Amino acid sequence: MRLGFHTLDVFTRTSFTGNPLAVVLDAGGLTDRQMQSIAREFNLSETVFVSPPHDPANTARMRIFMPRGELPFAGHPTIGAAVVLASLDATGSPETDRQIRLEEPIGLVAVTVTCADGLWHGTLSGAVMPSAVGTVPPSEKLAVAIGLTKDAIGFGNHRPGIFDAGVPYLFIPVRDLRALGSTRVVEPHWSEMTTACGADGAYIYTAGDGDLDWRARYYEPQAGIPEDPATGSAVAALPGQLNAAQALPNGRHSWKVGQGHEMGRPSVISLTAYLENGRFSHIEVGGHAVLISSGDITV
Repeated sequence: MRLGFHTLDVFTRTSFTGNPLAVVLDAGGLTDRQMQSIAREFNLSETVFVSPPHDPANTARMRIFMPRGELPFAGHPTIGAAVVLASLDATGSPETDRQIRLEEPIGLVAVTVTCADGLWHGTLSGAVMPSAVGTVPPSEKLAVAIGLTKDAIGFGNHRPGIFDAGVPYLFIPVRDLRALGSTRVVEPHWSEMTTACGADGAYIYTAGDGDLDWRARYYEPQAGIPEDPATGSAVAALPGQLNAAQALPNGRHSWKVGQGHEMGRPSVISLTAYLENGRFSHIEVGGHAVLISSGDITV
C-alpha cells in the first residue's frame, strides 16, 4: 500500500524553522501499530494520519502520533493538517478562507485557514477550555529537575501550575530569559517531577522580548521529544496559567508566544482568549505554516 504524505513547518513563515510535521493522507486502512511505526520512521515530534470523517459534515478524521505514543490533541498537528487539506482543495481561489473541521480524539476542532501573498495561516478554536488539575510539586523539586536554583522559579505573581485544555501541562515560570536559556532535563529528578504532577512534560516560560509577550521551552523526553520547537496544545492551556497569575478581566486578551529559539527553530504562536463572567468562553491558537515536501510512503 502506498500513501501520500506532506511535510511542513508550522508556527513559522520561514522554511526550516518552526515545528516540523508529517501529514499522511488516506490512512483509514492503517492499524495503530502501523501508524506508530510510520511516526517512528519520520521521527518528528508528531505525525498526523488523515482519514475520511465519521460525519460527512466534517472535513476529515485525524490521529496524532509521537515517536512513542498517541496524543488526543495537539496544536501544530491540527493547524498543519488543516493547511495541507486546504492547500489540496481544488475549489475556489487559494486566497479564499477555508473552514476545516477535524475529528480528533478530543472532539471536533475547527480551523480557519487563510492564504495571503502565498503564506498559509491557520487558527484553531479550542475544543476544551483550560482548567486547573493535579498537584504542583514544591519549587525546589521543580528547580532541580530543570537545572536551576529555587530562586529562579517564578516572577511577579507567576507561580507554577498545572492546566489542561485537552492535555495536562505543568507550567513553570522562570525569572528571566537567561534562566529560560539555562533550563535542561535533569534525571532522575525530571521523571520524579512529571510522575508526581501527572503531566508528561513541562512548559517553562518567562516574559518575552521584542514583539513577543512570552518566551517558552517545552521538554517531553519520555515521549521521544527532547525539546519541542512549538507546543500549540500547551499554549491553548496557557490562558489558565496566566489568569491564575494576573486575574484577567472579562473580555478579549491576546498574546504572542515565542518558542524554539534556543534550538535554532524559532516559532511564533498567536493566542487569543475570551473571558465571560470570569470563565473562558473561547480560545484561539494560530500561526503560519510552510509546505516543505510531498511524496509517497510504502506500508
